[in-house]
Amino acid sequence: MAEIPIRSFGVAVVVLREVGAETQVLLLRRNHTLVGEWCQIAGGIEDGEKAWQTALREVKEETGLSCTRLYSADICEQFYEADRDAITLAPVFVGIVDAEAEVVLNEEHSAFCWTSFSSAVDMVPFAGQRHVLRHVEAEFVQRQPVKHLLLHEGQK
Repeated sequence: MAEIPIRSFGVAVVVLREVGAETQVLLLRRNHTLVGEWCQIAGGIEDGEKAWQTALREVKEETGLSCTRLYSADICEQFYEADRDAITLAPVFVGIVDAEAEVVLNEEHSAFCWTSFSSAVDMVPFAGQRHVLRHVEAEFVQRQPVKHLLLHEGQK
């Protein structure tokens, strides 16, 4: 009997900032895979890295931002990749950045936007992304995040 492999080689990061009373989500428009689609930050785990370290590195590489706090979102993004006939699971992290921090995109993206959760849910292409965004809003905005999910606290 054949099996479909499950792969976990990358992470996803939902980056948030507080502007007044509103929490905004950062979305990036892709240049390479999924060209033109709005997505959260994602990237592959390098040798010797823990997944949370990958999350911090990818946020810095793709946006120039440094997370003041990084949490496990306590959820995985999952999707089927037809070309590999595999299911991919990516742990999701929530990165908090300063409201005034400037986004500097790398070559992987053509544009960025800070937006509300309701707009972000309408902008992303996949149901799995919408599910992740709704989960993050419920667990990190509508309520205080569980302290045990805090993985990293950086400089303010």
